[in-house]
Amino acid sequence: MTLPLSCPFVEVSGTPFECGQQYGEQAADRILKGIDHYKHQLHASGLADEDLAEMIERFAGAVEAYGSQYIEEMRGIAKAVNTNLSAILLLNARTEILKLARRRPHGQDDFIQSDECTGVVVMPSATRDGKFIHAQNWDWKAECAETSVVLKITRKDGPDIITFTEAGGLARTGFNAAGITISGNYLETDRDYRELGVPLAIIRRKVLEQTHLALSMQAVYGTRKSASNNIMVGHAHGIAIDFECAPDETFLVYPDRGLLVHANHFQSQVALAKLLDKGVVNMPDSLYRDLRVRGLIEPHLGKVTVNHVKDALFDNFEAPWSVCRPPRQSLSSNQSATVAMIVMVPAEGRMEVALLPAINPHFTSYDLDMRIASAGPPAQAQTDDDVFTAIKRDNRQSMMSALVQGSSPNASEE
Repeated sequence: MTLPLSCPFVEVSGTPFECGQQYGEQAADRILKGIDHYKHQLHASGLADEDLAEMIERFAGAVEAYGSQYIEEMRGIAKAVNTNLSAILLLNARTEILKLARRRPHGQDDFIQSDECTGVVVMPSATRDGKFIHAQNWDWKAECAETSVVLKITRKDGPDIITFTEAGGLARTGFNAAGITISGNYLETDRDYRELGVPLAIIRRKVLEQTHLALSMQAVYGTRKSASNNIMVGHAHGIAIDFECAPDETFLVYPDRGLLVHANHFQSQVALAKLLDKGVVNMPDSLYRDLRVRGLIEPHLGKVTVNHVKDALFDNFEAPWSVCRPPRQSLSSNQSATVAMIVMVPAEGRMEVALLPAINPHFTSYDLDMRIASAGPPAQAQTDDDVFTAIKRDNRQSMMSALVQGSSPNASEE
């Protein structure tokens, strides 16, 4: 691995199959490396090929039912890199498949580490220039710095998309030309994997395909999932909600004083009263990562800049168990690291990415042409007195008009 690192920029357009082909052609080496990595890990766990094939087939049906265009795009990727559809499905359902492999009878409980992250949203009211900022540290396997890309999708049936993702994945962290943003964090509960749901990568792509924020939020709130996950959805005009998702229920966390920060444990008191948060035992640093980021940004509220957000996400308190994690052994004996720091300013159409930022603090900037609809002036609330005044004014105008015409305001035309 040679420093400084940068993420390849992949640009696609056309039909879903054509997009997939272009994606595969431009990122073939990284896609194949990712497939080999996860297959090797699953085989090392003792998972037989036929068991893996059965898992993938189940998710293929769930994806097909959710949107056949996603299967078509994956078919295009598979053709371009000369592999089968199941290998690309593995990349797009790898969170679910890795965890299901661990849960099978006689599975090894400790061979999979958790997909950790720290996400942050700063509302326009809290920034110096009045622009919305959405950022994330993605903590996962250090090797994935060599299997990640930034994908730009030019679309005819909706807003264009830019997303940082593992090569071959349809979406992860990103935003679209309408100003909608998304990032995700791992969560784990006692309700996970009781039944099959839609893979998280596909839900994230669905969010980014929407022109309207309401439909993006519906995709998160209303889609059945196999396992828990935290999804932060926002809009350049200054809306953000954190969705703490269990497979069958969703809990909401809102910004506080213009700041929203989330790591890998549940914050909603309603959620904590109803389910068992099982992730903290393997991610104990989650309990202070969000506190550290919030504490570093809060003194700047009202004048927060992108650099303030980056500085908070570079925090090395308690390294290597820090917000910005250098490569280290995880509790599951894998090589863990902050694989990428992603910073998004959708009003400017800008995404910045630093791979392995703890040892490679160099950002590459990627741009998307934006078409954000105007928010318009805020509507003024009306009181009962306002309505009564308006009625009196309209009646008075009607009577004056009738007098000018020489007739009663209640006279009918003969």
